[in-house]
Amino acid sequence: MEIKHTAIAGTLESSDIQIMLSKIEGPTEIELESAVEKQFGTQIRTLMQTILDQYGLTNVKIKAVDKGALDCTIKARLITVIQRATDKQNDPDWEVLG
Repeated sequence: MEIKHTAIAGTLESSDIQIMLSKIEGPTEIELESAVEKQFGTQIRTLMQTILDQYGLTNVKIKAVDKGALDCTIKARLITVIQRATDKQNDPDWEVLG
C-alpha cells in the first residue's frame, strides 16, 4: 500500500486523537503529543506501529495529538487516516479491519 497524499483524521476534543499521516524518505516516525504520554506513550506508539505493519506501510510520518483517547478510538482514527491517505475510503481492506 502506498501513501498518495497527506491526510488527517480526528479532532482535538477531549477523549479523541488527531492524527496526520504523510509520506517521508527514511524510516517511519511517530511523533506523539499527549498529556498521558508518561503512562501510555509506549502503548500508543506500539498500537500505531502494529496497525502500520498490518497495512504494510513504511516510510511514513505520524503526527498525533492525543487528548486521552482509548485504544479503540486511536485504532479507528489511524485506520481512517490511512484509508484517506491511500485513497481507499470506499474500498477498505477488510482483512485488516477484522
